[in-house]
Amino acid sequence: MLLEPSQVPSPCRNVCRLERRICVGCGRTPDEIARWPTASDPERRAIRAAAAARLPDCARRR
Repeated sequence: MLLEPSQVPSPCRNVCRLERRICVGCGRTPDEIARWPTASDPERRAIRAAAAARLPDCARRR
């Protein structure tokens, strides 16, 4: 199955470390990371928004 190129860039910052099931680099959950390659652009935008909202919380836990 060939996928069309996405217009939504990955939030990955190559700081891949999970703390309390949230990546401290991008804010995604393991499920969101796994779904990313096959997610539609609207799904990717939703994942990015949810991940961005988690990042401030991740920073406070360190």
